[in-house]
Amino acid sequence: MKIVLVEDDEKISSFIAKGFKELGYVIQVFDNGEDAYYFLMNENYDIAIIDIMLPKLNGFELIQKLREKANKTPIIVLSAKNATDDKVKGLELGADDYLTKPFVFSELLSRINAIYRRVNNIKETVLQYADLSLDILTREVIKDGKKIELQKKEYSLLEYLMRNAGRIVTKTMILESIWGYDFDPQTNVVDVLIHRLRKKIDDPFDIKLIHTVHGVGYVLKEK
Repeated sequence: MKIVLVEDDEKISSFIAKGFKELGYVIQVFDNGEDAYYFLMNENYDIAIIDIMLPKLNGFELIQKLREKANKTPIIVLSAKNATDDKVKGLELGADDYLTKPFVFSELLSRINAIYRRVNNIKETVLQYADLSLDILTREVIKDGKKIELQKKEYSLLEYLMRNAGRIVTKTMILESIWGYDFDPQTNVVDVLIHRLRKKIDDPFDIKLIHTVHGVGYVLKEK
């Protein structure tokens, strides 16, 4: 999942960013509404976490401008402004949820996952393909009845491949999804990560699922 965080309190933004990075999420942080607005209008991210009291462009103004431009990025407001009127205003301007500070990271994570499932019409919490399953809530991966331990990036790559099962994904698509927009297109990190994932998902089993499409990218499918 790719997240934009708009928060001018460095202590809070560092805490949130650290939590999501530990889960393998891509997170882009901005300390003002103006920079976040231009970024969100030009980049495709899964969700935005927006504070209200921001410099240059406050959170309410940011949400309003995004929605006026038909930007449909899901938004959760994270603010110390806890008055009912503020919550109502944020939701009426187009936010999908409103969480007040102080907050618990696990609740923020749960709300973001709930919005992601709703927006993407994900009714099942377990992705299944052939003899491979991935639980997006517990992050448990099972192949042919055996539990597979994956590192953060390996998990993110597998989830991306499973969500695109049967479709060819290019290296650029994988880079953009897992590492975000700020990457070196000449890097070989995708090849290295694919190799590591194959050693765990394919090599020990009869059914091979990760296949190279030479000159194009990769595809998850049975052969």
